[in-house]
Amino acid sequence: MSGPNTSFDPKQVSSLNADAVAEMVAAAVAAIAGANSLSELKDVRLAHTGDRSPIALANREIGALPPAAKADAGKRVGEARGVVKQALEAREAEIEVERDTRVLVEETVDVTLPTDRQPLGARHPLTTLMERVADVFISMGYDIAEGPEVEAEWVNFDALNVPPDHPARTMQDTFFVASPDSGVVLRTQTSPIQIRAMLDRELPIYVVAPGRVFRTDELDATHTPVFHQVEGLAVDKGITMGDLRGTLDHFAASMFGDGIHTRMRPSYFPFTEPSAEVDLECFICRGASVGDPDNHCRTCGSEGWIEWGGCGMVNPRVLQAVGIDSSVYRGFAFGMGVERTLMFRNGVSDMRDMVEGDVRFSLAFGVEA
Repeated sequence: MSGPNTSFDPKQVSSLNADAVAEMVAAAVAAIAGANSLSELKDVRLAHTGDRSPIALANREIGALPPAAKADAGKRVGEARGVVKQALEAREAEIEVERDTRVLVEETVDVTLPTDRQPLGARHPLTTLMERVADVFISMGYDIAEGPEVEAEWVNFDALNVPPDHPARTMQDTFFVASPDSGVVLRTQTSPIQIRAMLDRELPIYVVAPGRVFRTDELDATHTPVFHQVEGLAVDKGITMGDLRGTLDHFAASMFGDGIHTRMRPSYFPFTEPSAEVDLECFICRGASVGDPDNHCRTCGSEGWIEWGGCGMVNPRVLQAVGIDSSVYRGFAFGMGVERTLMFRNGVSDMRDMVEGDVRFSLAFGVEA
């Protein structure tokens, strides 16, 4: 019986001899060193360690060797594969460092340079002021009431005791949606919201109604055909003029600062009786400029007072029009222009600045909440 064949023909497995394996390793290392990006290194990895790479094909030949030769060939191929693996890992780390360094240089942002982005907008001061007014009255227990801007003529005029021949009902003051006979108008005041509140809500009623109104005025420094009002209404048992005065004093202090005084001058409005104009003590000179030629106040014209809005006790005819017993319930109402209040608070001299849409006007007020 013959012994095991411990020799083999190197020509049949020439890829496993030391010189061939060394050439494979040298070619792989050279290709790895020449890779300049992770994508190129990926291609090199596939070409020199993949299933069809020279080292992988040589490794398959080990199975055909006699047992005595397998250990030596396996060690030689294993060491070669280890060298290639280490070279790949080292080059990958180098490329990542180079990439990160390049990104830091190429994507550096100089935060001191001026930006070329468009400036951000800002909330309009009329919006923030109406929200501030709403917050004042919510804290007093009032509800916010809203209504349509396109309103029925009965709600806008008749229910408010405005007679058919009143000048405000003509085309000179009112925008009619279709014709003067249509009975549909753009509301000329936020008082229709009060009418709807009295028709829809249970008594007692405490509401404040900020909103946009429309009148056929020319646009100039002190007038605009579209402007904003805020009106308040309280209907309850035992309501007095003193309640109205206290409410307005608190409102004025919230808008113009503590210590501001108000006064009422007799006036006439169809929907209130008695009626009054509300004046504010000048919050700039506090009346000190009155009669002093050397201390003229531009805000009040050295009169000491500034006209703010109108108010009064709800006319019993208005209560009757909405089905409220005027012998049991009484109420007060008041209304102020939001634009006028903004002009007083912030020294805005031209109402056109509020409606022209120039963001620079709004930006001057910051982000007041």
